[in-house]
Amino acid sequence: MGQAGCKGLSQSLLDYKTEKYVIAKNKKVGLLYRLLQVSILTYLVVWVFLVKKGYQDTDTSLQSSIITKVKGVTFTNTSELGERLWDVADYVIPPQGENVFFVITNLIVTPNQQQKTCAESESIPDALCYRDSDCPPGEPVVAGNGVRTGRCLRVGNMQRGTCEIFAWCPVETKSRPEKPLLGKAEDFTIYIKNFIRFPKFNFSKTNVLDTKDKAFLKSCHFGPENPYCPIFRLGSVVSWTGSNFQEIALQGGVIGIQIEWDCDLDKASSECNPRYSFSRLDNKFSENSISSGYNFRFAKYYRDGAGVEFRTLMKAYGIRFDVMVNGKAGKFNIIPTIINIGSGVALMGAGAFFCDLVLIYLIKKSHFYRDKKYEEVRSGHPGNGKVNVEQLQNLQTAEA
Repeated sequence: MGQAGCKGLSQSLLDYKTEKYVIAKNKKVGLLYRLLQVSILTYLVVWVFLVKKGYQDTDTSLQSSIITKVKGVTFTNTSELGERLWDVADYVIPPQGENVFFVITNLIVTPNQQQKTCAESESIPDALCYRDSDCPPGEPVVAGNGVRTGRCLRVGNMQRGTCEIFAWCPVETKSRPEKPLLGKAEDFTIYIKNFIRFPKFNFSKTNVLDTKDKAFLKSCHFGPENPYCPIFRLGSVVSWTGSNFQEIALQGGVIGIQIEWDCDLDKASSECNPRYSFSRLDNKFSENSISSGYNFRFAKYYRDGAGVEFRTLMKAYGIRFDVMVNGKAGKFNIIPTIINIGSGVALMGAGAFFCDLVLIYLIKKSHFYRDKKYEEVRSGHPGNGKVNVEQLQNLQTAEA
C-alpha cells in the first residue's frame, strides 16, 4: 500500500489539474453577472484610471518656499500722532516677508507713557477698591497694567475707587475707533512669490511668469487673464472671502490664502498651474463676541533731553494673512498600473462568487444547481456515480 501511494504521488506530479465549470442556463443570474462585470469594469476604467489616475506614481512631499511683500502708502492726521505718512515699514509686521504676515489697519495710541504711579483703569474688575486694604502692595492687578502700591484712589466723594499702581502711565483707556485709521489700505497690493519642488520627480516651478519684461510685475494684477501674476489687491483678497474690507479693517481678522499645485507630469510642464483660494479663518459671524477680530500691542521707546525714558503704546488692529501651500504630482509608472489592473481582476472574481451564492442558495431550484456544481467522492461505496479509492488505484495501475 505504501509503494502504491508513493507511486501515485510521483505520477501526480506530472499531472495538470484544471477546474470544472458548470454552465447554468439561467437568464436572471446571467444578466446579474454581466451587470456586475460592466459595473466593475466601469469603476476600474473611469474612477481608478481616468479620475484617480491609478496608472501614476504620486509624490505628495511638496517642498515650498514663500516670499511676500506689501506695497502702498496712505496719509493720516490724528490728535495722538498728528500728520503722518504710512508706508510698508510702518504697517507690515514682520518686515522681512514670510508666509505669515500682518497688515495694520487700525490703532489705539497712548502717547508719552512713563514709569510712575497712577490710577488703574476702571474697566479692569480686579482694580476696583473701597479701602486701602483692598490694594495689597506689591501684588499685580489681574489682567491689569501694573503692580499695586497699597493705596485706593477715589474721585471726589465716591465710595468706590481704583487701586494705585506702578506702571507705564497714563494707562491705556481709549476704546476702539468707529472708523479704521488706515481705511484706504484696501488699495495696497500683496506680492506672493511661491517656489515649489517635487523631489521624487525632481520637478520645480514658480507661480511667477517666466519673462524678461521688468515692467510686468509693476503693471499686472492677478485675475483670470493673468494667473501667473502674483500681485493681489488687498481689498480684492478680502472680498473674495465674502467679507467687507472696512468691517474687517476696524477690528481685525485672519485670512487664509491657499495655493494648490496638482501637477500631471505626463503632460507638459506648462500644464502644471497654481490654483488659489481665499477664506476667512477667524470667527467672522460673531461680531459682538469677545473673541472676534485680531489685535496685539507694541511700543516705541525714546528718551527726552533729561534722559527720562518714555514710550508710545500702540494697540494694533489689522489683518493677518496665512499663506498655505500644498499639492501633489503624478507620473506614469508600470507598478501601480499592474497593481490596479490586478485589483480589477480580483473584483471580477468577487462578482462570480456573488452570483454563485445567488445560484445555489437564493433561487427556487438552488438544490438542483448545487448538485450539479458539487460532486461527492466517498471511499468504500462504489456505484451511484460514486468512485471509491480502490477503483482509482486500479485505474492508475492499468494506465501505467
